[in-house]
Amino acid sequence: MFLLYAQMKLLFKSLYRKKRKNESVTKYLMWLIHLWLGLLSAVIVFLMCLTGCLYAFKNQVIEFTNRDKVYISPASGKVKNPDLIRSELLEQKKELTSLLIPDDKGRSYVIGYRENQLDKSTYYNQYTGEILGPADIGASHFFEVVLDIHRNLMMGNAGRQVVGAAVLVFCGLLISGFILWLPKKLKFLKQGLTVMLKAKFQRLNYDLHNTLGFYSFLMLFFIAVTGLYITYPWVKNGLIVSLGGSSIDHISNNNENGDDPFSGLMEDMLQKQDEKKNLKNSTSASIDKIIQLSDRYLPYTAVTSVALPNKDNPRYVIIKTNRQNLLGMMLPDEVTFDKTGVFKTRELFSAKPLNKQFTTLAKPLHTGEIMGLPSIILYFIVSLIGCSLPVTGFLIWWHRAKKIK
Repeated sequence: MFLLYAQMKLLFKSLYRKKRKNESVTKYLMWLIHLWLGLLSAVIVFLMCLTGCLYAFKNQVIEFTNRDKVYISPASGKVKNPDLIRSELLEQKKELTSLLIPDDKGRSYVIGYRENQLDKSTYYNQYTGEILGPADIGASHFFEVVLDIHRNLMMGNAGRQVVGAAVLVFCGLLISGFILWLPKKLKFLKQGLTVMLKAKFQRLNYDLHNTLGFYSFLMLFFIAVTGLYITYPWVKNGLIVSLGGSSIDHISNNNENGDDPFSGLMEDMLQKQDEKKNLKNSTSASIDKIIQLSDRYLPYTAVTSVALPNKDNPRYVIIKTNRQNLLGMMLPDEVTFDKTGVFKTRELFSAKPLNKQFTTLAKPLHTGEIMGLPSIILYFIVSLIGCSLPVTGFLIWWHRAKKIK
């Protein structure tokens, strides 16, 4: 009993210290908060950052494992007409539902089709007409598990709440850590910006925690907030309002007063219902014609997704990934046509209000896909630093606990 009491007393001492001379109350409180919250959330934060590191290269790994299907030789240089692809599939009792057309001639198409009431996808050689087969499920399954751990620790909604709480705590840790990092005087700034690689282990570990935490602060905070945006409706609502959108409560009140902000959406839905009825027996426009028409409204070369009319949506939906901007970000532009090829809508990313732009890009902003490989590498490095912070922080505390003992 006495031994247990002694151990508990030592533990308490390692979690608490008196305020130092000339130490501000703010920094003292931040030290306590940073220590307690850090120990409380260390394991979850470590797992979140580790799975984030792994998930960052999902697309690259999947493409590498399917490289014999993704990368092809444009031997003839002549690409098969999309309508010919559709007719060839029909002969095999497969109904074409979508096309993903790359902007690189050395990459294959990805086609979606319906067979025996099941939706499937496969890589397709647009030069030879060869169906190359679906993506290997091994890598995809691995990343599904990684994503499940990242989202909810493979524990469903309960795990999702645990992860959300840990990410909120992590935001608090980042803010308190930044306050603790701030030097008392300008002459100490250099010390906070450099890592003494030749120092003893404890000093090196402290520098890695302190300095790398500062350099990654903004990026880690942004990643955490975009993660909370996906997890918590109140965070999503707050961000949308701060970016100029309407809150969910405000929308509900407007609906009750007859002022419906979704009237445009409702009108579009009604138009689609009319199209289903009026164009049911009309001849469908050729896919090639639709692609040519879309190039008039979106006049640039880019990765292009073509979704064919179906029972849920009677329109052709063309989405181009526009990278013609200063940072090379992948911004989606969309144009739609009815079954006969009559233009219906055009939605440019640049024309959307800021809150809708953020909503559209929330996921790629969180995962780092927004600028392709360069941003993915940056996110990987930042997530790796985030992964190290709980480890270096724990070692700092453990060394202090041993000294007390």
